[in-house]
Parts: sequence; structure tokens; C-alpha cells
Amino acid sequence: MNDHPIVAGSALFTLVDPNKGHEVAYNRWYERDHFYAGCMIGPWLFAGKRWVATRAMKDLRFPTDGEAVASPIDRGSYLATYWVLDGKHDEHFAWAGEQVIDLYMNDRGFMERQHAHTVLVDKPEHHYRDDDPVPIELAFDANYAGLAVVAVDPADGVSDDELGDHLETEALPALMKDSPVASMVSWRYIEMGKGTENAPMDLGMPPGPPERRLQMFFLETSPELVWDRFHAYAAGLVAAGKGDVRFAAPFLPTRVGTDTYTDQLW
Repeated sequence: MNDHPIVAGSALFTLVDPNKGHEVAYNRWYERDHFYAGCMIGPWLFAGKRWVATRAMKDLRFPTDGEAVASPIDRGSYLATYWVLDGKHDEHFAWAGEQVIDLYMNDRGFMERQHAHTVLVDKPEHHYRDDDPVPIELAFDANYAGLAVVAVDPADGVSDDELGDHLETEALPALMKDSPVASMVSWRYIEMGKGTENAPMDLGMPPGPPERRLQMFFLETSPELVWDRFHAYAAGLVAAGKGDVRFAAPFLPTRVGTDTYTDQLW
């Protein structure tokens, strides 16, 4: 799939809550200013998308006793995701580090928000349902109805390669075959501070362990209609003795240009 010249090599994953009472102001600031000024106009960042977790979406997250990605598990209402061209990570985030300081110094920040989990990731691995799929590089423009974020760790004593082989040959095909789950891209965390050292705020939960896979599934239907598949996916990994789902969370795409969902976060 990745024999074309536009290849996603790294990504920014930023999960944030507006402070209560500031939902509309935050949504408009991020959508109408920061999405572009803080990210999209930067060099080598070629795609971005915003997602939202309403209260109903947060109530679907599991496992409820987990301490991965969001703590407590229902932290994080808005997720922004961005792709950076392969081989250009350092160049983009050198720009981004200076840009965020400049924006805040010029009163273009937003203090009434709290980061749940803002991290940089790389080393993408893909899995597709179809023989001729929409490439991950186009996923943000493909009008998917939902997103599922799943963090998977190897089970005790299971190697990274062993888990990867099980995911590729058994777990992911079982989840995605004949389903509205169209594609998946899995990422690995970049160590905190490598590209985020200039952030003028606390970034929430730190990156997880290097063996963790942060998976993003693109859905052709609203997440609640396919969520049983993700419970079965998690149960199957445990039953096979290969892995553990540490965090699973569904999101809806924001409706650009509107304040839809700002009254449904809590």
C-alpha cells in the first residue's frame, strides 16, 4: 500500500478536555485558529482531523479500571490527530515547538483546557479490511463515521514479534472481516520530550511503554453499533494469551463549523 510518495511516518495524538463552562469557546478556538496555526500550516504535516467523545461515547470506554492513555478513563473529550510525512518528523516538530511558544506569547493560546494525553508516535503498521482500501494517508478525508482508539500491550512472556504476528494473522482479520471496520494504523510512542519539550502546559498522561501499540481504527458506522466487536477483540487477545487491551475508546468526527456536541461532553 505504501509505494506512493505520500506516506505517514509519524503522528501527533492530542486528547484534551475544555474546562467546564468553556466548551464552545474551546471548540471555536481550536477549530478556527489552533488547528491551522498550531499544526496544519507547519512544514511536512499533511493531514489532520478532530474527533469528539460525548458522554455516551465515554461510557463505552474500557477497561474501567485501567491507567493507560486517560486517567481517569473518561478524561479527554476532544481528540486531534495529525499525520507527518515519513522522514520529516524532526523538521516539523522543530517548527511546532517554536510555533506554540509564539502563539501563546501573542495571546493565541487557550488556558481553559486540560490535556489528558498528548503524545508523539511513529513506526506505523497498517491493516486493511479490503484488497483495494482507502490508504491510511487519506483516512482523515474519507468521511468515516467514527474512530476507535485501542492500546494493546503484549501479555507477560509474549514477544513483540509474537504479538504482531497474532494481530496480523488472527486478531485483526477476525475483528475486521465483513464489518464496518475499514482500516487500522498502529503506532509506537516516542519518548516524552522528543518534540514536546517546549510545550507551555502539562501534557497529561505520559507515553506508555515502548512495546505498547496505540491503534486507530477507522469506522464506516457509528462506534456504538460495532463496539461489541472491540470487546470480542480484547477478549480474544486474552484468551489466546497474546495481549491485553489497556484502553479502548470510541470517538465521533466533529461537525466542522458547528458547535455540535459541545453540550454533550459531561
